[in-house]
Amino acid sequence: MFTDKPNAPQPAYADIHPTPFEILDKRAKGLFNGTAKLERLYVGCRWAEGPAWFAGGRYLLWSDIPNNRIMRWDETDGSTSVFRQPSNNTNGHTVDRQGRLVSCEHLGRRVTRTEHDGSITVLADRWKGKRLNSPNDVVVKSDGSIWFTDPAYGIDWDYEGERAESEIGACNVYRIDPASGEVTLVIDDMVRPNGLAFSVDETKLYVADTGASHKENGPRHIRVYDVAGKGGTKAKGGKLFAECTAGMFDGFRLDEEGRIWTSAADGVHLYHPDGTLIAKVHVPEVVANVCFGGRHRSRLFICGTTSLYSLFTLVRGAKTY
Repeated sequence: MFTDKPNAPQPAYADIHPTPFEILDKRAKGLFNGTAKLERLYVGCRWAEGPAWFAGGRYLLWSDIPNNRIMRWDETDGSTSVFRQPSNNTNGHTVDRQGRLVSCEHLGRRVTRTEHDGSITVLADRWKGKRLNSPNDVVVKSDGSIWFTDPAYGIDWDYEGERAESEIGACNVYRIDPASGEVTLVIDDMVRPNGLAFSVDETKLYVADTGASHKENGPRHIRVYDVAGKGGTKAKGGKLFAECTAGMFDGFRLDEEGRIWTSAADGVHLYHPDGTLIAKVHVPEVVANVCFGGRHRSRLFICGTTSLYSLFTLVRGAKTY
């Protein structure tokens, strides 16, 4: 069985569960390697979140939010270390087109960028003069614009930030203009917007709503918006894409064929672009977020509550993430 000692060598999950994936639709056949194991790479987090892969250095960064730190896992030697502590209770991360880390800070109530020299630039901390709630997840579009969700989890309690009243009074999705730095509202009809990702061609924006955490019978789904407006600066529509069948969706990423790999209470759920649940990756902990990495972007990294896992797949993650 697994050991709870941080950074101790861990047996692969497949050693106790020889089939870590479950095929629910024939369209998922050929996406998984039958001999690949779900590997636990690290254990010792309180709530693992926000994985981001840095191809140039062959390493992964992710958040351990309650422990107020960013962790670093090195593919070259399998080691894990603390990248930054304190981290302002960072949550979601992504990598911009220049290879810089873009982070959502719960405690700082802002979106920041770590420059190549290690200095930190504040990209957004207010909208219309009011402080943001607690930015949660973030993606970068090919035009350099940064889109992020701003629920209130970091100010609801002290566990992942610091309890405070919302100055905005709502939980929205915003866009940071790459030229002016202006923060504009793009989605205002969600209870608790959470994970988000663009379609491969960037004509659609997928956003998870985890409003069930605060509202009885509240949303636990992903909605899909049309990216509209001059230069693709707005989000329109917002029809239901998928309803979570186990817990709530949180963070997710797409593969290069447009399939969505999303977190859930029982592991990772895989959705066809038409909204059909076609497969699951079983994980022994609640999953918060995922990303693709490795040499061919075919290694799925999974943040599962206390642990970082990975699974080699037969597909590649979309290049845009």
